[in-house]
Amino acid sequence: MGAVLAHGSFFCYLICMKIILITAFEPFGGERINPAQAVLERLPEAISGAVLYRSVLPVSYRKSAALLLEQIERVRPDAVVMLGQAGGRAKITPERIAVNLDHCEACDNDGEQRIDSVIHPEGPAAYFSTLPVHAMLQEMRKYEVGCAMSASAGAFVCNHVSYEALHYISRMGYGIPAGFIHLPYLPEQAEGKPGAASMPLSAMVHAVQAALAAVADSF
Repeated sequence: MGAVLAHGSFFCYLICMKIILITAFEPFGGERINPAQAVLERLPEAISGAVLYRSVLPVSYRKSAALLLEQIERVRPDAVVMLGQAGGRAKITPERIAVNLDHCEACDNDGEQRIDSVIHPEGPAAYFSTLPVHAMLQEMRKYEVGCAMSASAGAFVCNHVSYEALHYISRMGYGIPAGFIHLPYLPEQAEGKPGAASMPLSAMVHAVQAALAAVADSF
């Protein structure tokens, strides 16, 4: 029997249940809120028979992956779903690929900037998401929420943790699905940003729940 911290001080004691490790990021880039964290905090304890183990990661090249990989080892989830903010996008976008590159003019929350920096010199140029992205999109569209597959997660911390997770899972031979989903700005974030797209929090919560159900039903 194992113990899983799903939310706050709530403990689920499980026998042979599925576990999805789902992560989000803290605010960054001068924002006071991150839609991924806001969505994470509003998800139920379990979806389609899978318990959700939640974690908020720092927007830090050096710290984020270390924390995520430690949680993969400790929790031993059946799937890993990572959420992040993609300001400027109008739709929820499951990422199809993570590249072996850190490259962004913006600094992370530790003040670190990385330009043309390879994440793992010994690693492949890229990994494809191993989440059931087509099924996820199909389920999200049932809620009439704008969503589309993305072929670029950028090269900031979102892509960094996605690549690190996929590389680690591959190297360890764990064979569990993992991948990243980007979310648009919340309406309050788009205020003062002319032309910036946004999406209501409730719509994002429903869509992410649908995507997680597709993940849980796939294993």
